[in-house]
Amino acid sequence: MELRVSNTSCENGACVRALSFAPSPPGTSCPSRFPYPRPGEGRASCDSLVMVFPSGSLISLYCSSQQVLCQIIGDLSPEVPSNATLSSWKERIRQHYGFYIGLGLAFVSSFLIGSSVILKKKGLLRLVASGSTRAVDGGYGYLKDAMWWAGFLTMAAGEVANFGAYAFAPATVITPLGALSVLISAIFSSYFLGECLNLLGKLGCVICVAGSTVMVIHAPEEEKVATIMELASKMKNTGFIVFAVLLVVSCLILIFIIAPRYGQRNILIYIIICSVIGAFSVTAVKGLGITIRNFFQGLPVVRHPLPYILSLILALSLSTQVNFLNRALDIFNTSLVFPIYYVFFTTVVVTSSIILFQEWYSMSAIDIVGTLSGFTTIILGVFMLHAFKDLDISWASLPHMHKNPTPPPAPEPTVIRLEDKNVLVDNIELTNTPSPEQKPKVFIIHS
Repeated sequence: MELRVSNTSCENGACVRALSFAPSPPGTSCPSRFPYPRPGEGRASCDSLVMVFPSGSLISLYCSSQQVLCQIIGDLSPEVPSNATLSSWKERIRQHYGFYIGLGLAFVSSFLIGSSVILKKKGLLRLVASGSTRAVDGGYGYLKDAMWWAGFLTMAAGEVANFGAYAFAPATVITPLGALSVLISAIFSSYFLGECLNLLGKLGCVICVAGSTVMVIHAPEEEKVATIMELASKMKNTGFIVFAVLLVVSCLILIFIIAPRYGQRNILIYIIICSVIGAFSVTAVKGLGITIRNFFQGLPVVRHPLPYILSLILALSLSTQVNFLNRALDIFNTSLVFPIYYVFFTTVVVTSSIILFQEWYSMSAIDIVGTLSGFTTIILGVFMLHAFKDLDISWASLPHMHKNPTPPPAPEPTVIRLEDKNVLVDNIELTNTPSPEQKPKVFIIHS
């Protein structure tokens, strides 16, 4: 356990030191209260990582694995150390503005990722026009196309911004904001790929923005996992382990059994694979973001094995996602792939975030309902963006859209009245007078 002076204050000639200590190694736990010290010693509570003692005090700290005895030296300078000031300034910035920094990075990420889909799609279309092997057939000719690489690099920049967003804001907020990338790709595809974006599609875009706003208002602003040690502890929970095993088994079945048979006919196969793997990539990104933040805070994260495991998971998940997303874009329409991918991806990631990070446990019932309502609104907007994309509806066509005219009433059936048999015979003879070429007809009436 490492103790350091974080603040010093003097009053009437008596100096008081405020100390902070780094968390214990994984597996150690402190009791809720320390034993009362001997006369002249200070007193500490394990509920707080900041302790205040008079100059010359002895501090006795006890945890289940070790006991530490320290003494405060009274000849320290009463000035606040510069590193403590810098650390407190960074912490104050993170607490007050970290959430909004995360939101800003999420907006930048959505713009870059939405633009990258258009660039990669144009690269794949150029590959098909040149007669090369398509990506869905196992071809990798797109690796030689400059347009595809421009889209890939743009997507990488967007993921870097997304990486930073997860380090500052909860995953429950950042992931649903990916709907903005759906808007960007839909708008750009109508201009650069010639795909249609009708009035209902534009209305769906507005609904997505409204749902995103509701989610941002009601989402939790505080992080529930602040250190990599806390993340490692939460990843050992039985609920998350069961959830992760189910995702891995489902993904393997989809990749090796279902995708070779039905992947080119059903758009959901490739999209579900990307979405399931996305839960692991987001968890890895979140963990690495916490690792980087802890590194600049001075915590010993370099010796912890979890960051290296998360880096390997991130590399494998991203490469698999890019592969199957390319296959889906190569076969199906962009305006069809991206909205469906967003819905599945966001649902899986939010579920994973609830199980692992437990970000919703501290929220009120109103905020939970508001977050769910915002997410449902986003899904509705994405559905409108996709379901009615083939309809020819615009502002100009609205005045000319009328209801179908009422069909004329069907003619009433002719009613034959019962008449006297003699009159009936006369009528039949008049209407059925045989021509010279026809033989006479004989009618027999039974009375």
